[in-house]
Amino acid sequence: MLGNSKEQKPVYVINGFLDSGKTSFFAYTLGQPYFQTKGRTLLILCEEGVEEYSQRLLGSSNTALEKIDDPDEFTPAALMALESKYDPERILIEWNGMWDFRNFKLPKKWRLEQQMTAINAETFAMYFTNMRSLLAEQLRTSELIMINRCDNIDEKTLMSYKRNIKAINQRAELVFENRTGEIDMTTEEDLPFDISQDPIELKGINYGIWYIDAMEHPDRYVGKRVRFKAMAMKPDNMPEGCFVPGRMAMTCCAQDMQFLGYACRSGKELPVKEGEWITLTARIAKEDFPGYDAAGIVLNAEETTAAEEPSDAIIDFSGQSA
Repeated sequence: MLGNSKEQKPVYVINGFLDSGKTSFFAYTLGQPYFQTKGRTLLILCEEGVEEYSQRLLGSSNTALEKIDDPDEFTPAALMALESKYDPERILIEWNGMWDFRNFKLPKKWRLEQQMTAINAETFAMYFTNMRSLLAEQLRTSELIMINRCDNIDEKTLMSYKRNIKAINQRAELVFENRTGEIDMTTEEDLPFDISQDPIELKGINYGIWYIDAMEHPDRYVGKRVRFKAMAMKPDNMPEGCFVPGRMAMTCCAQDMQFLGYACRSGKELPVKEGEWITLTARIAKEDFPGYDAAGIVLNAEETTAAEEPSDAIIDFSGQSA
């Protein structure tokens, strides 16, 4: 109910570097019938871009625009002062891509409803190479990542962008766009391994690429077999006779490591101790599994043998060129 001080105000955040399309996206959204509301919208602009919001749009959408030019001034106290001034029903924030998103803090009365990132495909490689840590913080918790201006970028390069982004944020929805609209980026031909093999052999970084693609397109692999070297892990909440084979991956820097692995049924005790290496051959299924938010990839082990730790034990996405 509007006016209830106990309810948290929803906040929609879009981040990205200069000329990434943030203003265009918010301006388009504000003009859509589905985004209209009876109450006031507060739009906080943290960066002056090429595009500007028209007074006509701000008036027709009942939107008040405020600017915060200094990251030190983006504080919960300053934001609450703006709430007192406008009493908005919701808040939109254009975050400055040159500000560290780790310093993004909202008042307790506000809740982050959705975080989005806009990316200009023409400048992505430059930012990924030179400002990777800042970019990673923008991407890490975004639910929607929009890669626009893809017209002059070949599909192979766009696929590499997709892998770079998915290595940082596996669960985000990625949208690639050119002048005519959304681009379908789901072709099997661009995968660096042959999915018609039986089993599909996954070596080195190909394991990481398969892991990400299988999360996005599980039906592509259901019923197929895979073989790869993996570290065997057994989380505390794992059902009896199950474990997680996988590899550590570095997505940004050495301090930013995560374990990539799917649940696997072995039907028996592990042939090696937890943390040791195996060569696994398994058949892929898609189903609900304890700890999964929805149906996902589950491996059914057919053969597990002890193995030596490979020289490329860590999947190094940080070394992948954009």
